[in-house]
Amino acid sequence: MSRFVFFAALFCCLLISPFFAVFASEGDKSFHHLNVGSHWGGILCILIFIFSYLAVLAEEYTHMSKSKPVLLGAGLMWVVIALLAPSYGVGHHGVREAVFHGLEEYASLMLFLLSAMTYIAALDDRNVFNVVRVKMVHSGMTYRQLFWATGVLAFFLSPIADNLTTALVMGAVILAVGRGNGTFISMGCINIVNAANAGGAFSPFGDITTLMVWQAEKVEFFEFFNLFVPSLVNFLVPALVMSFFIKAGDKPDPAQEEVSMKYGAVPIICLGFLTIIMAVSFEQFLGLPPFIGMMTGLSFLMIAAWFIAYTGSRRDKDFDIFKQVAAAEWDTLLFFFGVIFSVGGLGYLGYLELMSSSFYDGFGAGPTNIGMGFISAIVDNIPVMFAILTMNPDMDHFQWLLITLTTGVGGSMLSIGSAAGVALMGTGRGYYTFFTHLKWTPVIVLGYAACIATHYALNYHLIGVFK
Repeated sequence: MSRFVFFAALFCCLLISPFFAVFASEGDKSFHHLNVGSHWGGILCILIFIFSYLAVLAEEYTHMSKSKPVLLGAGLMWVVIALLAPSYGVGHHGVREAVFHGLEEYASLMLFLLSAMTYIAALDDRNVFNVVRVKMVHSGMTYRQLFWATGVLAFFLSPIADNLTTALVMGAVILAVGRGNGTFISMGCINIVNAANAGGAFSPFGDITTLMVWQAEKVEFFEFFNLFVPSLVNFLVPALVMSFFIKAGDKPDPAQEEVSMKYGAVPIICLGFLTIIMAVSFEQFLGLPPFIGMMTGLSFLMIAAWFIAYTGSRRDKDFDIFKQVAAAEWDTLLFFFGVIFSVGGLGYLGYLELMSSSFYDGFGAGPTNIGMGFISAIVDNIPVMFAILTMNPDMDHFQWLLITLTTGVGGSMLSIGSAAGVALMGTGRGYYTFFTHLKWTPVIVLGYAACIATHYALNYHLIGVFK
């Protein structure tokens, strides 16, 4: 029976290890793990986890939001844990302590993301992203030039905005200028997904995985920029190969659409940069968690929104910041809750220690971290990073940067491996599909290998550097 538990847990880690997350980072409270082994309750929790994650994978076909099955799974798992705990000498207080520790981790992440998502929604409402799109459409560039321009913009926009928003904005450009040119649309979308994911890998604000590593204090803020060149290589290698398959000289028909930014857009852009500066400064100089800076910045946005509505024209009277809060990715935020508590439950049962010894102790940090990038192509990179942080292997800064890089860019190998890819499959339906992306996967894997080699070549001085 114990062999079944081992292989069941191994199956979870290989297919869905992405969701093993958050209850045991270095320096956190030490909780009494139940170590249930082959107990029926532990097996039941593994099965609940597997089925809830399979429901997430089927989202494209069932159209059921990914948050629903993981929320249900998390609730059921902790009910089972609460029933098992007394048999292992753990009372209600011990279980509640573990739950509230997970809640603390979730709240800090959720508040940070809520502020960032609200800013993005406000910028979208003020037509900032539409202006970028229309200027690109009116540029008069050739298809090959547009391929490079949208890719470069996606790479440099993603570290500031999130890779999902970046992909949607640049994807809208590709769809607008590529009407009737299916080859350009499909290759342009692939390039944008790869560029957005690569650009998000070297900034704490570019991807949720980098944010988690930063908030867990595994890597200092400015150390992330050691990944700039490897991330750039990851973008350039596939883009260079694909660009040769786009005819040089061909131009799209010029578009006539005119769009301008609405009243208050520029102040909101400035406040967004100020909010990022506060989040970094509060953490670096005051020791405050980054979400304090983000929420302070959100208060600035709320006051600015009131001022815009109060002093603007009639069409600005409806600019209500709480509408932007409602427009945040609530399905994603609730999905994180389910992930954190599902994985936290498995950790509390003792299964993550088994995973850590099987992979990091068995294969070593380097091969494991590289392999996790391939896993993030099958599932989402967020739960993969949660898994690593929960296992909390003893790694130097070089390896923490490596896992940040691989989970950040690994999702580009398949269209379903990142939020950017999934979003563009929806907007580019018929042109950008799982199989059109799969055709170029070998080239993207080549970029993946090149960026890892670049990291080893440039950042070897971080080997052996610990906190």
